[in-house]
Amino acid sequence: MPALIEFPEQAIAVSDANQTEEFFAGAFDQYEGVTTTDAIVEVVAATSHSIWADVTWDHHSGAPNERNMYQLIRTGDDWKIAVLTPLDE
Repeated sequence: MPALIEFPEQAIAVSDANQTEEFFAGAFDQYEGVTTTDAIVEVVAATSHSIWADVTWDHHSGAPNERNMYQLIRTGDDWKIAVLTPLDE
């Protein structure tokens, strides 16, 4: 299932799971000092086939906090990320 990451001034089309794995493997070092993370999830809209969730990740130490808008889509019995948009904290 294709997906899209929408950074400011840059869109990254994601076509397979290996691409996602490589992206996160390259970013893993930025979380090295993090020992505790909390997530706050706010569902801002939902339909039978899509959910839009505003998620704030509070890492407490070692990495900057993050905030992302996720659009999830239903694929059979599962939900998958279709679009990820980083938001300003």
